[in-house]
Amino acid sequence: MGWRRTRVWVGSVLPSGERVVGSERLVGGWTSEMRRLRVVGPESERALVLRSFVKPFFLMHAEGLLGREAAILGLLAHTGIPAATCLAVDPRGEFCDHPSLLMSLLPGGIRLGDDGADERIVLLARQLVAVHAVVVNDRTRPRDYQAWTAPERVRVPEESGRPELWRRAIDLIRREPPPYRGCFLHRDFHPGNVLFTGRGAHTRVSGVVDWVETSWGPADLDVAHCSTALALLHGPAAGMSFAAAYTAAGGRLADDPAAHLYWRLLDALGQAPDAEKVAVPWRESGRPDLTPALVTGRLEEYVAALLEHFDEPVRQR
Repeated sequence: MGWRRTRVWVGSVLPSGERVVGSERLVGGWTSEMRRLRVVGPESERALVLRSFVKPFFLMHAEGLLGREAAILGLLAHTGIPAATCLAVDPRGEFCDHPSLLMSLLPGGIRLGDDGADERIVLLARQLVAVHAVVVNDRTRPRDYQAWTAPERVRVPEESGRPELWRRAIDLIRREPPPYRGCFLHRDFHPGNVLFTGRGAHTRVSGVVDWVETSWGPADLDVAHCSTALALLHGPAAGMSFAAAYTAAGGRLADDPAAHLYWRLLDALGQAPDAEKVAVPWRESGRPDLTPALVTGRLEEYVAALLEHFDEPVRQR
């Protein structure tokens, strides 16, 4: 990625006396290129993060995505949510090689390994409850959520030996979205977008990143997205456990199991057929075991678990 113009822009928005002396690419992203910048000033140095959209699809939407993230980071500065501080944004790429946003670097790092996953699930749930509690008004309320798939767009895994399972799941999202209580959504909340510090009993959430998709919608949708990710990372049982952790932390989900199932399936089916959108950056971040065959199998097992847990009792009522 070329960034000569971008580097000049960064230098122009830094306080007098500060300059960029180095950069390194951060792995684990899908929508954008991320760089850690080393910035030196007269008396100290610090690290910043630069997000740039370079893929053709995201370039088309960069102005809205980066403008939204800049506004949300400004809103979150007045809450207890551990989010970065936006320092500057060039959403149309007028001054940079690509549309870019410059922000502070949060402490910690992502934790994608199986060790300690159960403890982190509890912390993820508590953090998501706090995200959903963010108060907005008519001016600061984000856009309504957008669904990331539809029945006619779901791609069933080619090697699946259970086509009837997928047909049943697709049929269950072939309806109008259920009524819901709206709240502030991260919309892409999963372990790859949450930073941790400490170990063992001292593990803490130190940051939540990637606010470009922030929306207004049902809490179930954020819970569904994180649940799917956990199922792919650690197995279906982990994905099935997250909703209970969320409600134990004080969160509230749909009272109707059929409505909750709708949101869970809407997200899970959006990952079909092979969940490569998340698996690729996760492999880059230290999980080479997450092969296409493994995550595809886990996705199918997770969909089956959802149907067994929620759909069968509903049909027997």
